[in-house]
Amino acid sequence: MACGFRRSIASQLSKVLDLPPENLIKSISAVPISKKEEVADFQLSVNSLLENNSDQLRTDIQDQARRLAEKLKCDTVVSEISTGEGTVNFKINRELLTKTVLQKVIEDGPKYGLKSELFFGFPHKKIVVEFSSPNIAKKFHVGHLRSTIIGNFIANLKAALGHQVTRINYLGDWGMQFGLLGTGFQLFGYEEKLQSNPLQHLFDVYVQVNKEAADDKNVAQSAHEFFKRLELGDVQALSLWRKFRDLSIEEYIQIYKRLGVHFDEYSGESFYHEKSQEVLKLLDSKGLLQKTIKGTAVVDLSGKGDPSSICTVMRSDGTSLYATRDLAAAIDRMDKYNFDTMIYVTDKGQRKHFQQVFQMLKLMGYDWAERCQHVPFGVVQGMKTRRGDVTFLEDVLNEIRLRMLQNMASIKTTKELENPQETAERVGLAALIIQDFRGLLLSDYQFSWDRVFQSRGDTGVFLQYTHARLHSLEETFGCGYLNEFNTTCLQEPQSVSILQHLLRFDEVLYRSSQDCQPKHIASYLLTLSHLSAMAHKTLQIKGSPPEVAGARLHLFRAVRSVLANGMKLLGITPVSRM
Repeated sequence: MACGFRRSIASQLSKVLDLPPENLIKSISAVPISKKEEVADFQLSVNSLLENNSDQLRTDIQDQARRLAEKLKCDTVVSEISTGEGTVNFKINRELLTKTVLQKVIEDGPKYGLKSELFFGFPHKKIVVEFSSPNIAKKFHVGHLRSTIIGNFIANLKAALGHQVTRINYLGDWGMQFGLLGTGFQLFGYEEKLQSNPLQHLFDVYVQVNKEAADDKNVAQSAHEFFKRLELGDVQALSLWRKFRDLSIEEYIQIYKRLGVHFDEYSGESFYHEKSQEVLKLLDSKGLLQKTIKGTAVVDLSGKGDPSSICTVMRSDGTSLYATRDLAAAIDRMDKYNFDTMIYVTDKGQRKHFQQVFQMLKLMGYDWAERCQHVPFGVVQGMKTRRGDVTFLEDVLNEIRLRMLQNMASIKTTKELENPQETAERVGLAALIIQDFRGLLLSDYQFSWDRVFQSRGDTGVFLQYTHARLHSLEETFGCGYLNEFNTTCLQEPQSVSILQHLLRFDEVLYRSSQDCQPKHIASYLLTLSHLSAMAHKTLQIKGSPPEVAGARLHLFRAVRSVLANGMKLLGITPVSRM
C-alpha cells in the first residue's frame, strides 16, 4: 500500500537530507492520474522541505529538485526517479506496485487506507458529534437532511479511524413554540388525529394557532403562560409536551432507519432548561451578566457595548433561551463524556451563535471550549416534490423511490431483484448524497431532480451501477481465480491507472479527516468508477486466458472493495444488483 512505498522513499531521502523519515512521509504524495500521459506514482515537493529549513535559499527550486534527484538511486522499490516543476518524482516497480496494492486491498478489507502511516501517531480520541436536530412536533423537513447526512459522514469517518464517537441528536424540544403548540392543541387538537397521524396533525394545529395568535392577543398571552408553566414543571403541561415529544421521536426513528442513520443519544433543549438557571448564576458570579431596561439578561462579549457582540441569555420573564441551553448542554456533555472534540453540524446561519457560545464558555473559565468545533453548511435550494408543496423529507424519499423504480422497470435485471423497493431506495439515497457531497459543504446549491437520476456522469446512480456491475462480474466468473494472480498480466495502461488511483485512497481519507469535507472521498469514488468503466470495455475476462482473466478479476474485485468502503463512509449502502 501507499504507506509502505512512502516509507521506503522516505528512508532513502532521510539519508541524503539528514532528516528523520517520519518528518518526510507527509511530504511524499501520490500523484493524481492523468488522462493524457502516464505519470509517476509519488512526488516530493521541494518547497515543503524548504518550509522546514528556512536557512536554505528558495531562489531556484527547480535546480534544487534536480540536485536532490541526482543524489538518489533506484532500488527494488523505486524503478525510476525524475523531476517535475519543483518536485522529485518516483515511479514504483510495476510488478511490486500491482502485487502490493491488490494484496493490501484484499487483506485489509474495510480497513484499507485507514492503516496508513499518514494516521500513525494520531491518538484515539473521544469525539461527540451533534447533528440532525429537528424540531419536535413538526414533520421532518428537508432542511434537516444536510445536517443529518453530513453529521453521519463525519461520525462514520471518525469511528472508522478508531475514535470513540458519540452521536447526539439534540432535538428542538423546548422554547416558546411549545407554548403556542400547547395552547393550540387545547383549542384545536383532536386526540384521535394525534394518534393516527401525529406530526401532520400537530403541524396543522401549529399553523392554525399562529394565525390566531397574530390576530388575538389573548391567544398569544395564553401561549406565554403555557410555556411558563412548562418551565415551572406543571404536571399537566409537561404531560402534553412529553406526548408530543415521544410521538415525534417514534416517527423520526422510521425516517432515520430509511436513511441508514443511528444515534447513541436523543437529547434536547428540554434536558437543560433547569441547568440553564445554573449557567445564569455562574455568568452572574463571573460579572458577565447584565440586565437591560426591558428586564432581559445579556452578555456583552466585546466588553465595549458593541451591539453585534451582545448575546441575550434570559427573557424578561426569567425563562431560558437557545444560547443558555446550549451552554448548559456543552458543560453537561463535558462532565458526561470528557470529550477531546465536540462537533456541531448546522447550517451556516448559526455561525455567529456558535462563536458566541464558545466565547462565553471561555469567559466562564472553561478552557475546553477550544475543543468545540462548528461545521457549517450552505442551503439547498429548489428541493420540492412535483406538487411543489412545503417539502417534508418523507415525501422526497417516497418520490425518489418511486422515480427510481420507474427508471429501473425497463431493465431486465430489475425483475430478478428480491426487494426492488429497497434497492430503489438505496440507489435514490446514493443519488441524493452524492449530489450534496460533490461540492464544498459551505456552498449553497440548486437541487435538480433531473441531475439526481442521471445514470451516467458524476452521480450516485452511476456509483451504485458500477458497484452492482462489478459484483455481477464476481458472481458470473466465480471466485476460483482469486487465490493467486500473475502481476505481469496487469501492466496495461488501464490497469496501471486503476492501481495508481487505489494507491491514493489513504491520502483522500486523510484530507477528509482533516477538514471534514466529504467531497474528497466523493470525487475519488467517482473517478474510480469512471476508470473501472473504461477498463471494463478493454480488459475482457470472458474469452481471455485463465491467467489473464484471473488477474483482471482480482483487479476488479479490488475496485469493488474500495468503492464499497468509500460509499459506506459517505452513508451509502452499496447494492449488489440493480
